[in-house]
Amino acid sequence: MKKVLILANNSIGLYNFRIELIKELIKQQYEVYFSLPEQVDDEKVQLIIKAGAKHIQTHINRRGINPFEDWKLIKEYKKIIKEVNPDLLLTYTIKPNIYGTYAANTINVPVIMNITGVGTSLTNSKLKKIVIKLYKYACKKAKFVFFQNKSNHTLFISNKMVSQDKTVILPGSGVNTNKFIPVTKTKEDEKIRFLFIGRLMKEKGIDEYLEVAETLSTKYANIEFQILGPFEEEKYKDIILNNKNKQIKYLGVSNDVRTEISEVDCIVNSSYHEGMSNILLEGAAMEKPLIASNIPGCKEIIEDGHNGYLFEVKTTTSLEKTLIQFIELDKQEKENMGKRSRIKVKAEFDRKIVINDYMKVINYIINKGR
Repeated sequence: MKKVLILANNSIGLYNFRIELIKELIKQQYEVYFSLPEQVDDEKVQLIIKAGAKHIQTHINRRGINPFEDWKLIKEYKKIIKEVNPDLLLTYTIKPNIYGTYAANTINVPVIMNITGVGTSLTNSKLKKIVIKLYKYACKKAKFVFFQNKSNHTLFISNKMVSQDKTVILPGSGVNTNKFIPVTKTKEDEKIRFLFIGRLMKEKGIDEYLEVAETLSTKYANIEFQILGPFEEEKYKDIILNNKNKQIKYLGVSNDVRTEISEVDCIVNSSYHEGMSNILLEGAAMEKPLIASNIPGCKEIIEDGHNGYLFEVKTTTSLEKTLIQFIELDKQEKENMGKRSRIKVKAEFDRKIVINDYMKVINYIINKGR
């Protein structure tokens, strides 16, 4: 039985966006191992194990930039790859992509890399030159590189970080349109509810969302601004948990965002950068109108004025204007926007498209041999 080892940096992302691929690999008689920082008793880890994959705990600091810590991660990856002896390595996010590929190359294991997003490390950072060099090396050694949007693909090609002939642009991670389906709201009132979902940190645009929420709640009594997600940056705990505005509600974290999405009227993503916004895809699949920053990873999902609105990134005046546009739509047009959202993601972003592209490349590399 051929072995596939997956390197990723968190269990939630791996389960939410890759579980269907893992199940397909197992269905096609691959033995699947997955490396994550979470322990075996983590809820999502347990769900992946139940699907038939084998868990390996790996110590990885997702946002840390300590070179000694990263060197230890490379050594740990080398040890894992030697012990598992996989026929193929799949990597996701920056550290698994770069350090996992480096480790795999030392013992001649082929790698399929996925650029889930570039973040500030490649767009506005003192580390940019270093990261470009590291990614250039990793992409050269990888057998294949998937991208989640055209902008990131162009960035890598223009900086000569990857050869175009071994790349493909995926529709993000795709969305399971059989799992994320329209659900009738349990609350039928005149209140308009917006929902922000994401890690609570500056780069996700939470400051702009909160500022506009404060302003608009003084103008409209029938609106509510909901926030769902973990605190990635500590300062937002105090800002959000001690907020006295009753029209701004923190919902905590969720094991199944379908519950929260089903009860709102619109999904808002005010992020500064995205690979391909999974939250927008999930909201769209559930027939929700979308409002988001006009950036790669969001603008592919939203046709402005058709299934939602785009606004100028990092700009509260633009976000406020866009939210008012939506608030003042009649109920039927809001519903029509949501219906158009689902039609679009079913046609262009279904997860089956992603799985099919992955399996074509995986089977080709496996059958061709190392």
